Amino acid sequence: STPDDELRQLAAAGKLRDPKFLGEQTRRMLKDERLRALAIEFGTQWIHVRNFDALKEKNEKLFPMFNPSLRKAIYEESILFFQDLFQSDRAVTQILDADYTFLDETLAKHYGIPGVTGPQWRRVEGVRKYGRGGILGLASVQAKQSGASRTSPVLRGNWVVETLLGEKLPRPPADVPILPDEEGGADKRTTRQQVEKHVSNPSCAVCHVRIDPYGFAFENFDAIGRWRVKEVSGLPVDTKAKLRDGTEFEGIDGLRNHLLTKKKDVIVRLFCQKLLGYALGRATTLSDTSLIDEMVSELNKNDGRLSAAVLTIVRSQQFRMIRGSEFEE
Repeated sequence: STPDDELRQLAAAGKLRDPKFLGEQTRRMLKDERLRALAIEFGTQWIHVRNFDALKEKNEKLFPMFNPSLRKAIYEESILFFQDLFQSDRAVTQILDADYTFLDETLAKHYGIPGVTGPQWRRVEGVRKYGRGGILGLASVQAKQSGASRTSPVLRGNWVVETLLGEKLPRPPADVPILPDEEGGADKRTTRQQVEKHVSNPSCAVCHVRIDPYGFAFENFDAIGRWRVKEVSGLPVDTKAKLRDGTEFEGIDGLRNHLLTKKKDVIVRLFCQKLLGYALGRATTLSDTSLIDEMVSELNKNDGRLSAAVLTIVRSQQFRMIRGSEFEE
């Protein structure tokens, strides 16, 4: 938003050039309710669920409950999660290992979480046992990375590989056969089995062996993010995954543990890169590498607290100066 009176007064007095005042004001702004804009414009955009409440591409016959009220609730959970992440100065790893989420009665019923009544939003602890917690447990992510009538291990796996791990994948060949729109079908295969058959095509296998195992770990969630143990057809889901290097895990808990133990440094660094790019309003370049290094270092020194990364950005030359400008110090 626009600067408030306190910021304007400090700027007029030239005090915002002082690292002490700069740090104090940054911490103050991180507590402000207007931080909701950061949660939307950075958080939900980063995980590709911005404007989820407008998502209508679901089979109304199969999912009549996916109405505006539910979509709004699912989206609000994502916004509140990121807002709290910054306002409460949580560790970056809480993006994955949080054992809490934000619920109202509508969303709690969708998730099958008891004891939440009324329209007011609240922070609810101990939600991992219901398949929730962190961005992996958000119905917004699970539903957005699904088809209109069925789940999509391919889309979900691709989301993990590109959004969390920062790997770039080539576009699929033009002649790729299309998977059935709905679960089950005449051949009575699960969505997973249909994908595995699809991957038997050598031209498809190159990418699918990289992404599908991550997607299979999400198969306990249907196309609108509800927990399930069977598909609509009645066939049981299989969430076992095996990566190219032989690593095995099962379900969202196994995926979360794998990412935190084997990929944490990659995820934290990529998060810093994305946050820096958002703060600067441009794509990061090679010249920003040392600043990203510093952000990661400051996080490591401060128990991973998000404020450490934000303060590093705000105090940086890239953030405080405009290239070629007369305002450069």
